[in-house]
Amino acid sequence: MVARPAAPPLVVERQWLQSWFGGTPVVIAQQGAGPVALEVPLEFSFQAGRREVKPPLAAVLDKLAEALRRQPQMTLALAAPADAGGDAALAAQRAGALRSYLLERGASSAQLGAPQPAAGRAVKLRLETR
Repeated sequence: MVARPAAPPLVVERQWLQSWFGGTPVVIAQQGAGPVALEVPLEFSFQAGRREVKPPLAAVLDKLAEALRRQPQMTLALAAPADAGGDAALAAQRAGALRSYLLERGASSAQLGAPQPAAGRAVKLRLETR
């Protein structure tokens, strides 16, 4: 029997994340073996005017923290949107809340990108290798 080559780590992580979030509003995309992009719609991420992470987004972040602990060569870019009014300060606070949440769950600060505001109506996360 011939052994198949192992799948690239990002492909494995995408498949694992899809097994958890398939059939949910979480969008997971990947081109080839490149970075894994995740989008969580704003209504499942934060209450209007608030920066506290809602449970559906927390479930995604928990799995990403687990992936980062398993795969120390991976990094995660973080971006969060403002509400419809476009309050840049709120978007920055939300992105910072993403980083804080992941750090509290054991992700390394070296693995987390600088929090950024996101355009659109979704939290945007990008898992990649260094």
